[in-house]
Amino acid sequence: MLDLNYFEAMEAKIPKGKVRTRFAPSPTGYMHVGNLRTALYTWLIARHAGGTFILRIEDTDQARQVEGAEEVIYRTMAECGLDHDEGPDIGGPVAPYIQSQRRDTYGKYARLLVERGHAYYCFCEKTESEEDSGEFGRAPDPCRDLPLEEAQARVDAGEPFVIRQKIPRGGTTTFQDAIFGDITVENDTLDDQVLLKRDGLPTYNFANVIDDHLMGITHVVRGSEYLSSAPKYNLLYQAFGWDIPTYVHCSPVMRDAQNKMSKRHGDPSYEDLRDQGYLTPAILNYVALLGWSPKGELAEQEIFSLPELVQAFELNGVSKSPAIFDLDKLTHFNALYLRALSPEAFLQAAEPYIRQTVKNYAPGLIAPLLQARCEKLTDIPEKVDFFDTLPDYGVDLFTNKKSKCTPEVAKRMLDAAIPALEGLTDWTQENIHNCLTTLAEQLEVKTATLMWPVRISAAGKAVTPGGAVEICHILGREETVRRLKLGAEKC
Repeated sequence: MLDLNYFEAMEAKIPKGKVRTRFAPSPTGYMHVGNLRTALYTWLIARHAGGTFILRIEDTDQARQVEGAEEVIYRTMAECGLDHDEGPDIGGPVAPYIQSQRRDTYGKYARLLVERGHAYYCFCEKTESEEDSGEFGRAPDPCRDLPLEEAQARVDAGEPFVIRQKIPRGGTTTFQDAIFGDITVENDTLDDQVLLKRDGLPTYNFANVIDDHLMGITHVVRGSEYLSSAPKYNLLYQAFGWDIPTYVHCSPVMRDAQNKMSKRHGDPSYEDLRDQGYLTPAILNYVALLGWSPKGELAEQEIFSLPELVQAFELNGVSKSPAIFDLDKLTHFNALYLRALSPEAFLQAAEPYIRQTVKNYAPGLIAPLLQARCEKLTDIPEKVDFFDTLPDYGVDLFTNKKSKCTPEVAKRMLDAAIPALEGLTDWTQENIHNCLTTLAEQLEVKTATLMWPVRISAAGKAVTPGGAVEICHILGREETVRRLKLGAEKC
């Protein structure tokens, strides 16, 4: 017989009285968008209720672990501002928070279920994958009805075994989900899943139930692919006599109407998106709206800071329908976030990207041209590379119907602009502007007719951040005049 004092002591440690949620990733690599959404929703539930948010590392699937993956988890959570109150790095009242360090705990609870008749020792030869998933044929397991004394004797003799959940025969099991409502399944459709594997480690389906209870978790957020496992979880909670937490099953994030997002298909992780020039707050804002929408007076609002999301987040806003990840929509969000930055914050974000292609000019001069004209930070290097190196461009760039410019007109404009700009004693943006607008009046042309060839000559590109005046000011008089002379030679 097991010592029940152990279980009573474990119960006594469970914090009670307020909302407690957990994000429980496996250290198997990158943080994909679905993982990030689960982390965000779990964090928002806790923060909205003034509760506790826990980080737990679920590393029982040793074969799939990736070196460095835990660091990715910690770094992503920190960058996103999803701070945890308890976890492996900071401890807490129900430590440890890494599943592999709780191995003895799972074994004790599995054996308690065996003693209570809700689980059994199974000595049948099954593949490792079957042990992990609990998927096997519907034929009755011959070990299910072994007398406990006989099974225990085989265990004591050293015979390899797993522990399986003993699903009730006949009848139904009903579970409640905050998003999908009540769902009832026939017990005969449920397999006797493996709870404890031959190596003594628990399966995911068992470990998460034990940990969620012992850590006092009140709300369990996970993907809707786990809906089919929820009846088995319910039966485990009932077998132990425990309260069942609130289930929150979120529908998947899809690449398109048919396919879930997948790293194998090149879909981006959080770190990929950040490396592609998206701001973390924009990513979080967009991910929050993948399957959730605000209600009431906030129903039309799309842009939310993290504190605003905490205030607005309610479970009745979570949708049953899959959400399609739209990179164009994220890009739109990102552009709004870039424009909303202070000039100083934008310069800080943009400077590394400016420096990729511009070494000879101060980023502080160039950044103001970019803030209203880029959607992603990774757009920047290609937009500003002309500052250091004038591209090789064709004379056809001087043709622009709207500006009433042709190569012949451009030649006349540049021949007049070169001496006018050479004669400027004080090279300020205002003086350059006044010089060129005055010259356009003297030449009896629209300002655009003069500015077009000046900008093309200065940048060698049809599309630039900033106009002729700003670009010439940054280049300086000597380089501007040199480039304008080269432009005149092309016409």
